[in-house]
Amino acid sequence: MTDPIADYLTRLRNAIQAKHRVVEVPASNLKKEITKILFDKGYILNYKFVEDGPQGSIKIALKYDTANKVNAIKKLIRVSTPGMRKYTGYKDMPRVINGLGIAIISTSKGVMTNKEAAELKIGGEVLCYVY
Repeated sequence: MTDPIADYLTRLRNAIQAKHRVVEVPASNLKKEITKILFDKGYILNYKFVEDGPQGSIKIALKYDTANKVNAIKKLIRVSTPGMRKYTGYKDMPRVINGLGIAIISTSKGVMTNKEAAELKIGGEVLCYVY
């Protein structure tokens, strides 16, 4: 697999489309940080890191609106790919749906949202957009 982040986002998209409650993905440190951000921003209900074998996995409980059966995540878009990396400075930080969504940025200070990176005045690689 050449792009584990794209695989992670695709597994989430497929689970949302199939209306699953829980999805399990292979773990890595970057995926754990992205999962923590999704939880902190209210896009997922809960998560659990399972240490089994050398790699481990992440169990993610998806968040649905019970009345309309609509997921909290409308779109997950991979921006930077292994073949075409996308970097941004803090002055040119992307705004997702005019500030309603988030962009997840990998910076020298760790993985964070576009708003946090702009406050710290640091740029980095734009991993994905979530809204």
